[in-house]
Amino acid sequence: MVNSVRVAGVGMTPFGKSPERTAREMFADAADEAFEDADVPREVVDEVFYGNFMGTFAERQGHQGPMAAEAAGVIAPSTRVESACASAATAIRSGVNQIRGGQSDVVLIGGAERMTNLSTPEGTEALAAAADALWEVRSGITFPGAYSLMANRYFEEFGGTREDLAHIAVKNHEHAVDNDLAQFQMSIDVEDVLEATMVCSPFGLFDCSPMSDGASAAVLVSDEFAEEHDLDAPVEITGSGQHSDHFALADRASIPETPAAERAAKMAYEDAGIGPEDVDFLEVHDCFTIAEVLALEALGFYEPGEAITAARDGETWKDGKLPVNLSGGLKAKGHPVGATGGAQLSELTKLLRGDHVNSDAVEDAEVALAHNAGGTVASCVVHVLEVDE
Repeated sequence: MVNSVRVAGVGMTPFGKSPERTAREMFADAADEAFEDADVPREVVDEVFYGNFMGTFAERQGHQGPMAAEAAGVIAPSTRVESACASAATAIRSGVNQIRGGQSDVVLIGGAERMTNLSTPEGTEALAAAADALWEVRSGITFPGAYSLMANRYFEEFGGTREDLAHIAVKNHEHAVDNDLAQFQMSIDVEDVLEATMVCSPFGLFDCSPMSDGASAAVLVSDEFAEEHDLDAPVEITGSGQHSDHFALADRASIPETPAAERAAKMAYEDAGIGPEDVDFLEVHDCFTIAEVLALEALGFYEPGEAITAARDGETWKDGKLPVNLSGGLKAKGHPVGATGGAQLSELTKLLRGDHVNSDAVEDAEVALAHNAGGTVASCVVHVLEVDE
């Protein structure tokens, strides 16, 4: 018998600039909040999975599994999980599999990243380690450059303009306005995006997610544990999928497609017994505005070439037919890479429970999806969340 997995509690620090705070300090805060939200004591935790990507660069700190457990006040087997920007979602999947397999009843998952203590060149160099060091990094490729290649190729094959991308940035900023945990709680308009400093064509500054500091955490429990301890845990992780693709862009059959996301989504949908038509809203990995487009198509919500106008047409706004990134997404909520997947889980859980600032937009929703990608989507993890009726 496969055990069901419930989200007993979630925690998350505000995302933004906190260069004076260590990753362990931030994770301690997120874990404290998650345990309080779950009403579960630390002593019953069976395992810890902690996502982190840049710690060896930003803090010269490896061997972070036991560090994270200690910061959270937990004595249990602990493992650092690394899959670039998908590190925390991979930690979630590790926890899900642990509970489903019957090895654990209570797992603490999450992640943290300290980034803004590095200069922009230092941070860019550290992030570039998620690309192919032999064939991409040595040639000077950075992620703004890599995603600009994906965007320009998309435009060439399917059409689209910088203005289409600008509507995505405007939407995600608007969704973050009232989110107290978001890095950028401000409205912008299309002109702001188009007139912003150019980073790498077609991307201006507002097309790119920021360098961020922050942490996220969640307490996952088996359905049996939740019942035995009378926990209020209405959100269940019903689907989990993970996949990968060729490491370097140049080795892929199609630059503007992300097969790792397609495969991970297929696994998650089959696991949950649903299809994209059953999803009410979702959080996707919009590290650059084009990434939201590629995600929506890979996840099966739009055919190739069709998602580019979704934000412009109002379809992915909070009052649209498919609300996307109600948290503000990576673009406005922020992107401390090792914490991002856990932040998606936290935001979706609150939205489904009805205690998120934007819950009114999805008050009758029952199914949500999280898409967390690493690198140029060389890795991807997808989770389906459902709430009890």
